[in-house]
Amino acid sequence: MLVLHHLENSRSQRIAWALELLGLEYDIKTYLRTPEQTAPETLKRIHPLGHAPILQDGDLTIAESGAILEYLADEYDSNQKLKPLSKVERRDYQYWLHFAEGSFMPLLVMMLLFRKIPSQPMPFFVRPVAKTISNKVIESFIDPRLRDVLNLIEDHLRQKHWFAGEHLSGADMQMSFPLLALSSTTSLEDFPHIERWLGNVRKDPAYQRAVAKVGEFQVF
Repeated sequence: MLVLHHLENSRSQRIAWALELLGLEYDIKTYLRTPEQTAPETLKRIHPLGHAPILQDGDLTIAESGAILEYLADEYDSNQKLKPLSKVERRDYQYWLHFAEGSFMPLLVMMLLFRKIPSQPMPFFVRPVAKTISNKVIESFIDPRLRDVLNLIEDHLRQKHWFAGEHLSGADMQMSFPLLALSSTTSLEDFPHIERWLGNVRKDPAYQRAVAKVGEFQVF
């Protein structure tokens, strides 16, 4: 039996989506975040870093969303639902599968951290300075790079229905987390093809089944 170790409000959603798309039977073990919004120590019993998602298949334990999607594609995807067959589409699949965590998510994590800095406990006379520095980093460093990322994605989706071509793939699942997370706090009206893609994600039956089981990400 496959077991998905799911941390509430986390990247686990995209693995549940893949499992639903493949029609696999699996159990979900849900972990609640601590008051500090971090993962509980109990997740470290499953994997030393205590990060979610984690997938167990018998004695095998796999962490990292991209690695889990690749494993599911290799072991359970006889109908090529996760990984395209054509060489051109396979290149797009591989690029966006790695882009999500390699280029996109670090910017979003940085943005989240700098947005939170002014609200953290500190002496009152320090807060205006912290807010000024945080805003400066966001405006001068994070926002321009994030705009470049969104322009790149928008240009790609202007030409493609899904990230790897005309059909849904694991690349869309991997890219879903950063784009859904960003859309929950930031208007994407300047990026109509991204918005169209997000609408198609939310209409996918397998995605809807996954969300019913693990929930959709909300920025905390």
